[in-house]
Amino acid sequence: MDYGNIMDVETSGASAQTAQQDNLGYSGVRASETMAQTDAGRMSQYRDMIKRVGKRYGIHPALIAAIISRESRAGNALHDGWGDYDTRRGAYNAWGLMQVDVNPNGGGHTPQGAWNSEEHLCQGTEILVYFIKRISSKFSGWSQEEKLKGGIAAYNMGDGNVHSYANVDAHTTGKDYSNDVVARAHWYETHGGFKI
Repeated sequence: MDYGNIMDVETSGASAQTAQQDNLGYSGVRASETMAQTDAGRMSQYRDMIKRVGKRYGIHPALIAAIISRESRAGNALHDGWGDYDTRRGAYNAWGLMQVDVNPNGGGHTPQGAWNSEEHLCQGTEILVYFIKRISSKFSGWSQEEKLKGGIAAYNMGDGNVHSYANVDAHTTGKDYSNDVVARAHWYETHGGFKI
């Protein structure tokens, strides 16, 4: 793929905090794989669309599936397409399967398409590519796979919160976002039907 091989990206998997979403008594790669597998049935309905979007943007479809799994549990965690309710603002912060940030104080994106549409997946994937490119410029000495992992972390918290590869997830949700997403992507590539 255009931005490195997701299967060559190292990962420690989900934190205990993230694994707790599913009441798992374990964390790490095994927890990420369990959560990816839990979402696999719902994810299958989006497989063809994810593969088309991945091909269009040069992003491995397993990575898009993994972000969908982490962000919205393949739609299962959404309320009419919305997620991440902000009680202070009295509004939702994110839209769709890939949870595009619509908070004016955050990403400030305008939702494109229905929450489960190809148009939405294109918007989310364009945002991911934008952050991979930002990380690639910021850390030109990193390997292709390190830049890819940094871009995944930036998708969650912005490139300004990525300061080093050793602590790439220091500021991400659960302090594990890129590691969890990468582990889920590995599962979707090998078991979920998202091979290129």
